[in-house]
Amino acid sequence: MTTNEKALDFLTRHGMNPESIDPDVCIYRMLAEMKSGLAGEACSMDMIPTYLSNDGELTAGMQAAVIDAGGTNFRSALVRFQSGGYTVTDMIKRHMPGTEAPCTWEEFIRFTADAIEPLMDRADVIGFCFSYAATITPERDGRVITIDKEVVVNGCEGQLIGASLIAELERRGITGKKIVILNDTVAVLLGMAAGLDKSKYAGFIGQVSGTGTNTCVSLPVSAIGKLGLEGDKGMIINLESGKYDGIRGGDFDKMLDAESHNPGQKHFEKLTAGVYLGEICHLMLGAAAEEGLLSDECAEKVRALPVFDSAVIDAWACGEGFEMLGGTEDDHSFAQTLSLALFHRSARCMCVNLLALAELIGGGREKPVCMLAEGSLVQKGRCYRPELERLLQLYGTEKRGITCELHVGSETTLPGSAAAALLNT
Repeated sequence: MTTNEKALDFLTRHGMNPESIDPDVCIYRMLAEMKSGLAGEACSMDMIPTYLSNDGELTAGMQAAVIDAGGTNFRSALVRFQSGGYTVTDMIKRHMPGTEAPCTWEEFIRFTADAIEPLMDRADVIGFCFSYAATITPERDGRVITIDKEVVVNGCEGQLIGASLIAELERRGITGKKIVILNDTVAVLLGMAAGLDKSKYAGFIGQVSGTGTNTCVSLPVSAIGKLGLEGDKGMIINLESGKYDGIRGGDFDKMLDAESHNPGQKHFEKLTAGVYLGEICHLMLGAAAEEGLLSDECAEKVRALPVFDSAVIDAWACGEGFEMLGGTEDDHSFAQTLSLALFHRSARCMCVNLLALAELIGGGREKPVCMLAEGSLVQKGRCYRPELERLLQLYGTEKRGITCELHVGSETTLPGSAAAALLNT
């Protein structure tokens, strides 16, 4: 048995072979669950209404103040749209309140008001990208569920983000401002769509493929029923698709889940996201060492390796960076096959997600479906994106007649937040 055959046998025995995921079956299974979720029935995804629309055009001269509260950094800026693009000015980047020491909700709001107060003479609307768990209200505010990711803001639970900030601005004599709350995946969709001719496309899908995984979709009124906005606008739905549990994992997915800080949760994200792929490969190589599939030298080094990230296995998948493994060329070939398999499986899962959304939109046959993506995996990974594009061509265009256009962007949170505010206030 060749090294490649041994690796494929190992993957198959442990349920980790990408080919075990059949998009022809999984697309319709995921689509059915999406439809159930939109109908208010049982669904492992949240199918969260954002009360935001991607309809309408941004014209030159429109501008908004923006805030991006992320896991580590807090950014504020002014975004101005112009012919063919946008400019970002007055940007200030700070540490998120609550990262270096716990803070209160009132301190967080005062900090936020301090950041945007200098912009309020030039903007009447504020787009606030809030990358934490929050329930979006019909008024496009957000009620905090929790702030996590090692950020401690005491007393945040249940608070209305927009209303709190508007009240603080009014206390300072700044009145008449409007605010829209959204998350990062929705910001990717709105930010990248703002620079496109929307009439060319049957619909829009937002995708984050990086440290984490999520998707959102802009749906017509007919697809969202009672969730629709007033008038004839559609709505962007945030799926929280990292929670989807309809694709079976393998032995090492179960091991990773059991050892994670949130066992039993985020099943789809654990199959696809960059934060987990290196860890899964670490588990697989450890098992391969115990099964005698690696040389003694390589097995010894594998047992001593700390957990590594997806950048390491991206190099291995491309036939590079094997110094840390030592061993023989056969060991390197084995590790390369395992690494490629993880990226290909991740791409296969995301292909299922995206094509299920394309079917939900009902588009791609006359006009292409526009898929707007951002994140370290799709931007920097050398193996993931080519495989995803190949699969979209095969299972979308060739098998279903769905034409897909994948656009990959960078740093779209700020223009996306501005677009959210300008198109929806």
